[in-house]
Amino acid sequence: MSQRPPDLNWEYEARLLKKMFQDHPVKLRGALSFGRALCVCGAFASALAWPATVVADGSQEMTVEEAIQLGEEFGIAVGEVDEDVQKELKLQRPEGVAVFEVIGNSRADYAGIKVRSVIKEIDKKEVRNLIDFGRAVKVAMKECNFTVGTYEPADPGDPVGWGVNFHFVGCKRD
Repeated sequence: MSQRPPDLNWEYEARLLKKMFQDHPVKLRGALSFGRALCVCGAFASALAWPATVVADGSQEMTVEEAIQLGEEFGIAVGEVDEDVQKELKLQRPEGVAVFEVIGNSRADYAGIKVRSVIKEIDKKEVRNLIDFGRAVKVAMKECNFTVGTYEPADPGDPVGWGVNFHFVGCKRD
């Protein structure tokens, strides 16, 4: 292919492309098809990474910030179970949602949820991360009664240690 002279316009490029297409039609068609395939794959990958507004089960998409806010409305300050929390609490996997604070006179407080516990399920829905927690607690708080399954530390001096506990959450008391 020849170098484009600096003083020529777009007509030169059009003639050059036409000649390339005539000389190498199969290669050029293949390149164009490959380019289209890349565009389609890129669009598909972007669509998968882009947050949707509605998920498959019809519920609203949840953000981490919304999940944390819903936790506060329920009466707890929560965060992801990261590697540090996993090591501190001696968990097998970094799954669930860690409770960092329980707000007094809240539904969580009345249910007996403890600081340093890890929420593993809400109303029989598994909680693996903050998004799962947010979705489950949003649905559950619309109800008067639901359960929260936690993995929590035993009281000091308890020889058994950690254990699973289920907390009944009743109607909000005013």
